[in-house]
Amino acid sequence: MKTFILGIALLLVSCGGGKPENITPVQPFDVQRYLGTWYEIARLDHRFERGLSHVTAEYSLRDDGGVTVVNKGYSQKDSTWDTAKGKAYFVNDKNTGFLKVSFWGPFYSSYVVFELDTNYQYALISGENKDYFWILSRQPTMEPALLDKLIEKAGSLGFDTKKIIRVDHTIITNQQISAQ
Repeated sequence: MKTFILGIALLLVSCGGGKPENITPVQPFDVQRYLGTWYEIARLDHRFERGLSHVTAEYSLRDDGGVTVVNKGYSQKDSTWDTAKGKAYFVNDKNTGFLKVSFWGPFYSSYVVFELDTNYQYALISGENKDYFWILSRQPTMEPALLDKLIEKAGSLGFDTKKIIRVDHTIITNQQISAQ
């Protein structure tokens, strides 16, 4: 167990400050408009969200000027809701959609908002490299033509769109809801 924790810590120490070469954070960025609930529509799969559906991210302001991040998703396999609470801070300035986020103590990863609807209805997010990519929306569904356009844009920027998974947000049962 100690080896596993040390491995994660070493991995995370190497993260958190960079962004992919051709990815430019949005400017201007208005954190007040970004706050609230976002639904994960699609993502590149990774270990810490593997198998989760109904994934949401809730953003709120912190007293220290940062942003509280609460990610939540449903594990059909375990019939449980998984929740992760973190904190995020702007890397450069509050007008640029480039933050560092931590869910594990002092270790941070990059959170780069590189495409954002003018009405703050959808966003494209990258990590410090192109292994991490999310499409977020204010609604649990997205028009197929828009989703295809956003995935195409991600592909043109070098993300491996063949590995993108679409996140299920279909109605869940009352038993699942009560487990929230």
